[in-house]
Amino acid sequence: MTMPTRHVATRRTALAVLGLVVLLVAAIFAIPAPAKVAPLVSSGLPTSYQSAQAELRQESLPSSGVAPAIVVYSSTDGGPLTAEDKAAVTARASELAPLAVGGTVAPPAYSPDGTVAVVAVPVDTTDDAAVGAKVSEIRTVAAADLPEGLQAQVTGGPAFITDLTKVFEGADTTLLIATASVVAVLLLITYRSPWLWLVPLTVVGIAEQVTTKLVALLAPHLGIVVDPAAAGITSVLVFGAATDYALLLIARYRDRLRLEDSRFHAMQVALRRTAEAIIASALTVTLSLLALLLAEQESLRAIGFSSAVGVLVAMLTGLFVLPAAMVVFGRGLFWPFVPHVGDAPREGRVWGRIGEAVQRRPHVIGIASTAALLVLALGGIGVSVGLSQTEQFRVKPEAVLGQETLASAFPAGQSAPAAVLTNPASVPAVVAAAKTVDGVVVAVPGATSADVAQVDVILTGSPGSEESYDQIRALREAVAAVPGADAVVGGDVATRLDAKEAAIRDASVVIPIVLVIVALVLVLLLRSLLAPLLLVATVLLTFFAALGVSWWIFDHVLGYPALDNQVLLLSFLFLVALGVDYNIFLATRAREEAMVADTRAGMLTALRATGGVITSAGILLAAVFAVLGVLPLIALAQVGIIVCIGVLLDTLLVRTVLVPSLAFVFGERFWWPSEVDGRGHADAEGHVVLDVPAHR
Repeated sequence: MTMPTRHVATRRTALAVLGLVVLLVAAIFAIPAPAKVAPLVSSGLPTSYQSAQAELRQESLPSSGVAPAIVVYSSTDGGPLTAEDKAAVTARASELAPLAVGGTVAPPAYSPDGTVAVVAVPVDTTDDAAVGAKVSEIRTVAAADLPEGLQAQVTGGPAFITDLTKVFEGADTTLLIATASVVAVLLLITYRSPWLWLVPLTVVGIAEQVTTKLVALLAPHLGIVVDPAAAGITSVLVFGAATDYALLLIARYRDRLRLEDSRFHAMQVALRRTAEAIIASALTVTLSLLALLLAEQESLRAIGFSSAVGVLVAMLTGLFVLPAAMVVFGRGLFWPFVPHVGDAPREGRVWGRIGEAVQRRPHVIGIASTAALLVLALGGIGVSVGLSQTEQFRVKPEAVLGQETLASAFPAGQSAPAAVLTNPASVPAVVAAAKTVDGVVVAVPGATSADVAQVDVILTGSPGSEESYDQIRALREAVAAVPGADAVVGGDVATRLDAKEAAIRDASVVIPIVLVIVALVLVLLLRSLLAPLLLVATVLLTFFAALGVSWWIFDHVLGYPALDNQVLLLSFLFLVALGVDYNIFLATRAREEAMVADTRAGMLTALRATGGVITSAGILLAAVFAVLGVLPLIALAQVGIIVCIGVLLDTLLVRTVLVPSLAFVFGERFWWPSEVDGRGHADAEGHVVLDVPAHR
């Protein structure tokens, strides 16, 4: 690991490195980004799913690219519409006709109880920007000059697209500001210096911006569509990972400044001692993220690709840019706590006392901490997965409110009918088969072309609910039994069902791969089999404990009815991959120290030396992921909360108490089959020199 250390040998070299970085960043930003690619189907699902097949068949229909914006009229008090209200609805329908594709709209439809009226306005959906403008115009016209007590709400597919776009407007800027602010405050608290925090924060900010640009340059060439949610998660991950690496490096650099006069040589040694841990950590996280490329959902592939690029950029800036920036400014950067040669370390006293307490009773403390995590994990019993369409947002937009009003008086599936695609000759038989399914209210022929015909089906289940999913499954089974029909069922509810099933499949594929990657990296890094097994077990236990605590909060405090389909996989990946970071930081230092002492003494020294760094890094990473809560989707808030709680548990309990207790209990066997028993010494530059071979 000597390669990264050469560039900080002198101040001139450091300035040259920073100059080259500036030129490289400028060159990257000067490259024009290619046009973004569009997914084959809007859901991003592969064509093995019926909803994707249905969407492709719909492209040949005359109504392809057209979907209704549904204007829902109701009384604010929930009562029946008056004659004046109905006259106003009829007038508004006439005003809405010029905004519809074809220039006409059907007459208003009234609910059986007379409390709700519906006007469907066909909208061209081929251009997302035009959809937003058209829906806004429809909302303006629909709500104009209404009698007092009558309200208009626009829902349906185009309205949901518009509202989802609006809630993300400015969200990237808000997320960036909130994340940077959290990092700045925590760095200021950590270093208690008015200047030092500016250097890592600047380097981390550059890493985030370079990541954003690189992803924009590379993703289109790879056919990857990066949505706002993926971009937000990537920004948070880059800030968290890059700051963690900075904390680890700066802590080692400060330690060396207390041992020698040359800050350049101090940085060389610090880099040499931390490069292995940083590279191993970054590669573990990167490989784990790249496992998402095996997912069937386009959104997961986008998160995996963009986040992997971000972690690699964070690693490179931590190994090259940050060291050069730190040595340029000298020791005074640490003011008022400037490290001088011969100063006694101020850090580690608390962690040393904690380690000594654990060492005295490792069995009892290890069992107690494990039991505590198991109790917390019990909170996850009964966890529910799958949010309906109306449950996706933290604050309900108009499209959700309109759908709820519609569902109160019409069949719940009125706003999101299922679409059965078949051949024209089979339409009568498909309609008859659909009508036999429980929960089907209406099944009528729809648009037809020479080769494809659509049957529109309205269900009683609320879109995205388990009831609606059961009805879609039954509908698929019924129409598949029609001879020669070759019928597939699509539409919004069918797409959500397929996305849920894809999420289950993706989790079953990706999770085992991530566990294998993490275990292999730890085996190679620690040259051990037992230690990696124990460390992976602690990470898994942390995940289930975090899930249990989080589900209790979601269910009893925040009122979230379920987890989003992707939350479990993303939370697992981030917690396992990032949790291994702290395992790597602690275990590599413990093994290093054990080479010149023994395992118990080495773990105690490692805990004393890294406890503060790991705690600072963990608290910072937890706070950064909590910032995902500023984004509008419940799914992102859920990922942020689970990862936040998991990182805090990992930092304050697992890495501080449980892992040291395991090392104290197993002693030299912790590194089995390696033999790490103090048969070495450290030279003046911190190299570990073995007096006898470490392996027999």
